Amino acid sequence: MAEERGHWGSRLGFILAAAGSAVGLGNLWKFPYLAWENDGGVFVLSYLAAVALFGLPIMIAEFMVGRRAQANPVVAFRKLGNRAWSGVGWLGVAAAAVILSYYTVIAGWSLKSFVQCLGWSFAGYDDGAPAEFGGFLSNGPLQILLTLLFSGLTAFIVYRGVGSGIERGNKIMMPALALILLYILVTALTLPAAGEGLAHLFVPRFSTWKPAMILDGLGQAFFSLSLGLGAMIAYGSYLKKDVSLPRAALSVTLLDTGVALVAGIIMFSIIHSIPGMKDQVSASSIGMLFVTLPKLFYTQMPGGALLGPLFFVLVAFAALTSTISLLEVLVSLLVDRQGMTRPRATLLSAGAVFAGSCLSALSLGAVSWLSSFSVFSGKPGVLSTLDHLAANWMLPLGGLFTTIFVGWFLKKDAARDELAGGRGWLFTLWLWLIRVVCPLGILALLLAIVMGKDFS
Repeated sequence: MAEERGHWGSRLGFILAAAGSAVGLGNLWKFPYLAWENDGGVFVLSYLAAVALFGLPIMIAEFMVGRRAQANPVVAFRKLGNRAWSGVGWLGVAAAAVILSYYTVIAGWSLKSFVQCLGWSFAGYDDGAPAEFGGFLSNGPLQILLTLLFSGLTAFIVYRGVGSGIERGNKIMMPALALILLYILVTALTLPAAGEGLAHLFVPRFSTWKPAMILDGLGQAFFSLSLGLGAMIAYGSYLKKDVSLPRAALSVTLLDTGVALVAGIIMFSIIHSIPGMKDQVSASSIGMLFVTLPKLFYTQMPGGALLGPLFFVLVAFAALTSTISLLEVLVSLLVDRQGMTRPRATLLSAGAVFAGSCLSALSLGAVSWLSSFSVFSGKPGVLSTLDHLAANWMLPLGGLFTTIFVGWFLKKDAARDELAGGRGWLFTLWLWLIRVVCPLGILALLLAIVMGKDFS
């Protein structure tokens, strides 16, 4: 017999958990990186418009599917549609498994960086350590150990259930993440050229506008909100009827966007204030996060001995709240469809994904054939291949089919009921966006990908 489904204990708990799913490494490193590459201003406007016109409506739709069916993505699409539509749910589950298998590897680096920074804070900064990052990546046993530790933390929280594990964990980590981010923000704003950074980030310069900025903004908005992979459907399935889906989705979207903007302010303030930083940004977004920033904390920024460890606690929390939601997609499938208990489903799912994670962990230089494995041009290694597959194909397709299903196949009365009897211009606007604007936007992303654009 399947165990009884859990529910969120409060609206706040759900919002923090869903926001935790959305807030991740993409907010802390990819948004600032893309904003810099696209000259700030106009890109930020494109991103904010995409969040409002695409991200928010699709998030409402995914919450709706989950709560209406009270089931994981596979069962939800079959229950509300038919057997053929369950394929959309399977695509989401597959995307969650693929992303989790390599995301935990990168997330594990935050544990190593935290320990390293803690050592520097007590024993003094070692200028030779950043040069060893390449050797660290190719250290197979260490990569697997860090991945195992992060996978274990993720599984422990999911194992404890929706209320006692996921909700309680996010109620601790999300406020802590906000406080750390606020402290780093205040410190960054004291840097000498912080004002220049703010102007660069937020003042539009339409003379530098390029059509690609719109696609980059749309892509970042879509991927940043954890859409298209079933996580929001799984979380929505634990929602009680008295929670307003539009308000909940708006709260999650604002929190996720706020974190991205704050991260952008921090990074732009640092880039403009630290000599030589402008030349290093485009070299490697990951290198900037795990190599350049730690060095800056200890050599250029006030209070670096505290900032260094705190920053990687922030990175670890942001990553962990995301890996929790990814694992929950798999666990909810086994609980709902196979009738497994949550403990067994968690251990089985986490174990299977960890086996896949080992391939990604060893593809950074430790094992030559895994490191050279390539399906997509210019993407050598298992980790890069999986990242490219998920970001460029699995997530956009999952989002596209979800919008088509909710907009054109889900009964309008069901949508009205889930939106508290939605009527009037707001419901009409949402329905028009989910039926026409969102599918066209995602099709534009897919066309760009076919033409060679890379969103990974």
